[in-house]
Amino acid sequence: MAKTAIDYDRVREVAESYREDMVKFLRDLIKIPGESCEEEGVARRIKEEMEKLGYDKAEFDQLGNVLGWMGTGDRIISFDGHIDTVGIGEITNWKFDPYEGYENETEVGGRGASDQLGGVVSSVYGAKIAKDLGLIDDDVSLLVAGTVQEEDCDGMCWLHLIENEKIRPEFVVSTEPTDMHVYRGHRGRMEIRVEVKGISCHGSAPERGENAIYKMADILKEVEELNNHLKDDPFLGKGTVTTSQIFYTSPSRCAVADSCAISLDRRLTWGETWESAIEEIEALPSVKKHGAVVTMYKYDRPSWTGFVYEQECYFPTWVIPEDAPQTRALVDAYTNLYHAPKVDKWTFSTNGVAIMGRHGIPCIGLGPGKEAQAHAPNEITWKEDLVRCAAIYSVMPALYVDITKQA
Repeated sequence: MAKTAIDYDRVREVAESYREDMVKFLRDLIKIPGESCEEEGVARRIKEEMEKLGYDKAEFDQLGNVLGWMGTGDRIISFDGHIDTVGIGEITNWKFDPYEGYENETEVGGRGASDQLGGVVSSVYGAKIAKDLGLIDDDVSLLVAGTVQEEDCDGMCWLHLIENEKIRPEFVVSTEPTDMHVYRGHRGRMEIRVEVKGISCHGSAPERGENAIYKMADILKEVEELNNHLKDDPFLGKGTVTTSQIFYTSPSRCAVADSCAISLDRRLTWGETWESAIEEIEALPSVKKHGAVVTMYKYDRPSWTGFVYEQECYFPTWVIPEDAPQTRALVDAYTNLYHAPKVDKWTFSTNGVAIMGRHGIPCIGLGPGKEAQAHAPNEITWKEDLVRCAAIYSVMPALYVDITKQA
C-alpha cells in the first residue's frame, strides 16, 4: 500500500500559524491553579479549547480526565498529558508570579509551563493540525487525554481509563517534557512505609522507655547505605532509595517517642520488582532487630469529581525497544520535519507506568520543555518547542499507520 503523502513544509507552516494561539492557551492554563484533585478549572478550559478547534467530541470521564477525539476509526492512537501541577513551594524563590506568569519573545513562564501544560497544548493543537491536513486515516481515531492526579499518583488516571472506561489505545505518546528528545522508557518507582514502635515514658528518665526515634535512626543509616548497592542497568541507570518523610508520635515534648515511621522513595531499574524492593528493606539488620513493619502505601484521594480509584503505590519500570514501530514513527516524524533526535529516557516517572508498565500498551515520549524545569521555581518553557511538538504530533500517527501496513 502506498505511503501517506505528507507535505512537511505545509505542516511546519500550519504549526507556525498556530503559535500565538498555543501561547495564549498555555498562558490561560497557567493562570488557573490546578494541583492534584483540584483540576476542574483547567479541565474545563481544555474542553473549551477542543470544542473551539472543532474536535469531533470533547468530554469528561468519571474521574475527571478530559478527553478530546479526532476521527472515528477503531484504531485509537492517544496523546497523554497530565493537567495537574505541583504547588508553588516557597514563594520567595520565584522571580515572578507563578500563576500570572510571563512571556517574552521565546519563553513562557509559570507553574506548569514545562510540567506539563505545554505538552497538553501541543497535543491539542497537533490533533487539530492532523485534521486540517487530512492526516488522520479513516480507520484511526486520535485521543488527546488531559489526565488528572498524575503528580499525586502517576498512572492512576490511565488505570481508570483502561480498566473502568475500557479505552485501550494501540499506543500512547506521552507529552511529558523530554528536553526535545525522544524518550522510550524510565525507571519505575514505589512508595514504602517503615514503622517502628517504642514505649513512652517521662523525658526526665528516658531509660524507662524505648525511644522509637532512636530505633529509626539505626534504620535510616542502613537505608542510606543500601542506596549504594542497588542494581544498575546500562540504559535506565541505577535503582535508588531515599528517605522522603519522617513521622513520630509522642505524648508530649517531655516524653520519649512511642512510634516513628518513614516514607521511602524507591526508584526501580530494569529487573527490580516491588517484591524484591520490600524484601531488601525487610532484610536490613536494624529492621529485623527493632521489629519494624514494612509496607507499600495505597492511594485513595478523591478526584475533582469526587470519584475514588484506589491503587497500590507501585509504578512499574518500562522500556519500549528502539526499533519498535512507535519509536520509529516518532523518530521519522521528527527527522522529516526538523532533524534526527536524540533517543534517551526520563529521569523521573510518568503515566507510562500504567500504560505500558502495568497494561503493556506501547508508550513513547516527546514533550516541550525540560525535565529540569519540573517542580522548580521560575518554571519556563519555550515557544518553539510548542510549535515543533505540535507539528511532530500531527504527522506521527500517519507514519505509524504506514509502518504497520508495511509490516
